[in-house]
Amino acid sequence: MNSPGRRLTDASGNPAIRLRAPLGTDGPRVWALIAATPALDSNSLYANLLQCSDFSATCALAETDGELVGWMSGYIPPKQPDTLFVWQICVSDAARGRGLAGQLIGEVLARPDNAHIRHIACTITQDNAASWALFTAVARKLDAPLQRAERFDRAAHFAGQHASELGVTIGPIHRDRVDGLSAA
Repeated sequence: MNSPGRRLTDASGNPAIRLRAPLGTDGPRVWALIAATPALDSNSLYANLLQCSDFSATCALAETDGELVGWMSGYIPPKQPDTLFVWQICVSDAARGRGLAGQLIGEVLARPDNAHIRHIACTITQDNAASWALFTAVARKLDAPLQRAERFDRAAHFAGQHASELGVTIGPIHRDRVDGLSAA
């Protein structure tokens, strides 16, 4: 057991990060983390509360020394029961560069209750280089094809207020490669 106040570190000397499913009481912390990340679309506090409670099986958070440093929300689309739709990923400035976004996806996929998942889906705007890099790396680590097609059109779906979103599908994934996402 570790002594109080001792900081656990990884091989690089960074504070250790603990990944886990969220609890309903995590909703306000998740909401604050997203609000502190201007590049992300914000959700209502209530939406984040529901993600942390009703959708906890397909969401994950990351903590270091009790501080929330990462969040991934996802769900299983009703008409695609073998698919994890990744809604949003957020990593704090303090935890960037450690492969945490991919680890959060891996955390959800590795759970026994999610062993049925064979595909990952999300939407990404054409200019979101960070998300393209993340999901391309996830596809590579899972040895799975990545496909893209326009899903939500700027004019038709967003009334011109948001860039078009491309639908991305990764899969079928190789379940024996899921542990590779957990490695930084």
